[in-house]
Amino acid sequence: MKKNLVAIMAFIVGLAAFPASVNATVINANKAGRVAEKEWTFLVYLNGHNSLDSFGLMNMKQMEQVGSTDKVNVVVQWASNQNKNTERILVQKSTNPNQVTSPIVEALPPVDMGDAKELDKFLEWGARNYPAKHYFVNVWNHGNGWHIVNGAVKAIKGMRPTDISYDDNTGHHITTEELGQSMKTFARVIGHKVDVYGSDACLMAMAEVAGEMMDSVDYFVGSEEVEPGEGWPYTTFLTKWNALTSLAPREVAKLLSKDYLAAYSGGVYGRKAVTMSAMDLNEMPNFNKAMQSLSSELMRMNAGDVKKTLSTADATQSFTLGDYKDLGDFLGRMGKQTTVSSQQAALSGVKAAMSKLVISNDASSSFHAGGIAFWLPTSSYEMGFYGDRYRGLVFAKATGWGEFLKVMVGSSRK
Repeated sequence: MKKNLVAIMAFIVGLAAFPASVNATVINANKAGRVAEKEWTFLVYLNGHNSLDSFGLMNMKQMEQVGSTDKVNVVVQWASNQNKNTERILVQKSTNPNQVTSPIVEALPPVDMGDAKELDKFLEWGARNYPAKHYFVNVWNHGNGWHIVNGAVKAIKGMRPTDISYDDNTGHHITTEELGQSMKTFARVIGHKVDVYGSDACLMAMAEVAGEMMDSVDYFVGSEEVEPGEGWPYTTFLTKWNALTSLAPREVAKLLSKDYLAAYSGGVYGRKAVTMSAMDLNEMPNFNKAMQSLSSELMRMNAGDVKKTLSTADATQSFTLGDYKDLGDFLGRMGKQTTVSSQQAALSGVKAAMSKLVISNDASSSFHAGGIAFWLPTSSYEMGFYGDRYRGLVFAKATGWGEFLKVMVGSSRK
């Protein structure tokens, strides 16, 4: 599975030639005010410094089947172990499906793609050279939700599975907190919220991840579960994106979520069980308030009900890691567990807020997926390993969820 800490990827060598560099001053004419503002710039931070390298090449070829258009700039920072340089590329339509032919706007020395500062540099460069009304940022790589995998799971060939954008050459990664800060920085650069942020990576559709960028991103797209190696269906998505009557960010985010499911439901990628969802992060403050009310209500439960909740949490739909659970499934199970009216009201409040937050929930029928996952550990080991960091996250501080988790997990020892 793509961007999945437990998948074993075959590393494919020498699949195609890389394009030759061109004169950057010609393409970067915006410095002299000669590049017209387009409707969108799609900025792809494509980190192939790991076992996904061959899929990066595949996705680049897919992007070239459409390329940049009069509506959408497709701009990629591509790091590959098959090329000594890191390349900034303006993707253009190609008639050669066997190799990447788009011009290299700028060839950089090897870049540490696990350094958030390098993400910041690319995004600022992309906005400066390819101005647009709207920006879609895509961080392409392995993903592991909001936290590192502890010693209970073995790393694959030295890979340290954690957060997002692992660079196996340096051993570095971008933390959830750093990712949120990068979106804040980019929002300041462009003078408004980032229109759409998406992770072509596993396990990223979490309240904890979205919470870090809620003040700087309008719409968020990600998968609750791991992604297959092929990732997003770039050709069909870019084709449909350019054909939209309305290029509003909300519609673009929903389109990607739905097109992803279609790709794995008998579409271009065959049939595989997947999840994808789009969220309106402008609704997250109300969602956090509802979660805070639920946390407060659950903190008032007696010891017996707390233990029942621990069992309910254990039975809730999980995604690869046992402590990443589906919020909608948890709410439904809790609704059947409790008869306390104030708890029922709090559960209903979260359901209502979640229905506004999640604007597109697209999952295979094999999953009980509501579109957003959250941290729901059921062991004291998990709580002890991650708890301190968790309480520093924006979502945890806004909702008090970590405090309830401490009580719930602690009940297993009583």
